[in-house]
Amino acid sequence: MIYRFGAYELDPSRFRLARGGEEVSVEPQVFDVLKFLMENRERVVSRDDLIEAVWGGRIVSDATLSSRISAARHAVGDSGEAQAVIRTVHKRGFQFVAELAAAPVEDSGPGQEKPRPAAPGHRQKVKFCTSRDGTRIAFATMGAGYPLVRAGHWLTHLEHDWHSPVWRPLLDELGRHFRVTRYDQRGNGLSDWTVTDFSLDKFVDDLEAVVEAAGLDRFALFGSSQGAPIAIAYAVRHPERVSHLILLGGYVQGRMVRGSVEERQQGEAYLTLIRLGWGKPGSPFLKAFSSIYIPGGTTAQIESLVDLQRQTTTPENAANLRAAIDAFDVTELLERVAAPTLVIHARNDGVQPLDEGRRLAAGIGNSEFLMLESGNHVILDHEPAWDALFNGLKNFVLE
Repeated sequence: MIYRFGAYELDPSRFRLARGGEEVSVEPQVFDVLKFLMENRERVVSRDDLIEAVWGGRIVSDATLSSRISAARHAVGDSGEAQAVIRTVHKRGFQFVAELAAAPVEDSGPGQEKPRPAAPGHRQKVKFCTSRDGTRIAFATMGAGYPLVRAGHWLTHLEHDWHSPVWRPLLDELGRHFRVTRYDQRGNGLSDWTVTDFSLDKFVDDLEAVVEAAGLDRFALFGSSQGAPIAIAYAVRHPERVSHLILLGGYVQGRMVRGSVEERQQGEAYLTLIRLGWGKPGSPFLKAFSSIYIPGGTTAQIESLVDLQRQTTTPENAANLRAAIDAFDVTELLERVAAPTLVIHARNDGVQPLDEGRRLAAGIGNSEFLMLESGNHVILDHEPAWDALFNGLKNFVLE
């Protein structure tokens, strides 16, 4: 559905709020507050209702809830004094009171965005486990269907991603077909930040701990970006566990060990940008980060990545993680991968070049290769490559 009121339009399928056709930037939780109030506009929504819907029932302070309501009002031109859009009912809750029209999203033909039904098992469940060296790792499960584990990668936060216009569409789509287990790797997100060892073996240990804690026996393993080398190393260490291996935007060797002077210089420049501009809106790092990872992203998606920087880890950890993953090298492991493997890579990926995807497919014996027509390292739900990605993944694992 698309919800329209006054000059505003909220489109849940695209995670988009607009005023007069111009996109309005809102944080993911604020967007979810607006959406829930609109969907339940015929009644007063209690504080507990909002916390269950937006935060999954977790403990949320009154100050946090009030700030999200205030931000929601501000986003739609309302205020606590006027309450022309969102009304506060003392000791009862909140109600969306502006005149609202709701209409289905029209299908504009091939290549246009289409609404997607909500994923089953909507609510995620966050738990903790302990890696071999004592590092505490946060993991979550959601969805229904064939078990799939998503290997940890740089920049994740289980709670932030759940409300992100970049990651939530991907999680919803995966959850429609799979029982998904994912986790925050060491040094970021809800996992321990006080870590000194960022070696490949330790990342694999973390994945082992999550698999054991989740009670998984045999599953599809999905590794994207940095998660691809970790998934490969795990598949070699535990061939009996991995039924299918999916590698998206991955690489054989990090840019610091590929042998190219230009790539090493790029890696060093990237580390400098991280140390100087991590989490600072308007910094040169923001521009470089967004243009490299999601050059085709919307304003809301790019700003969500900025917010993720601030929440997910420290500048020091970000630099240490980046340095570690740029030094990964799984060249000697490729021929030892036994699981059937699907290698997926965007043609114009600006983070990991297409040649690295081809090297993965050529080095793993039982593999298929799928090239996506995209310039984004993170495939977004409004681009044609989105359907190609999920059709390929579903066909590979489920058929």
